[in-house]
Amino acid sequence: MIKNRQKARRRRHLRVRKKVQGTLERPRLVVFRSQRHLYVQLVDDNFAGGGAKTLCSASTLSKELGASLKNDCETARRVGQLLGRKARDCGIETVVFDRGGYRYHGRVKSLAEGAREAGLQF
Repeated sequence: MIKNRQKARRRRHLRVRKKVQGTLERPRLVVFRSQRHLYVQLVDDNFAGGGAKTLCSASTLSKELGASLKNDCETARRVGQLLGRKARDCGIETVVFDRGGYRYHGRVKSLAEGAREAGLQF
């Protein structure tokens, strides 16, 4: 059952990735959701060295957020705000949102709203 769920998410993610590609000017905001934590990063898919390069990242494990975080929508919003601040420091204002095969609902939606509050446009 779990294997099938993982395969289905991977298949959805690849379907989204066919259409979404990040550049240096407009990197891809990638979301990964686990049972316990939430990870998000900005990726340049057109890296000159070949492959992709992570420009900046944030997660529920980030020291800037502090300890004793719950796995809820408010924490996801704070992670999005943290990524937005880091992106602004890197000079990034617009991104392409890659929801990673997850529904745009709950923690994923809260993360996107937090990033928008911090000034990212997508």
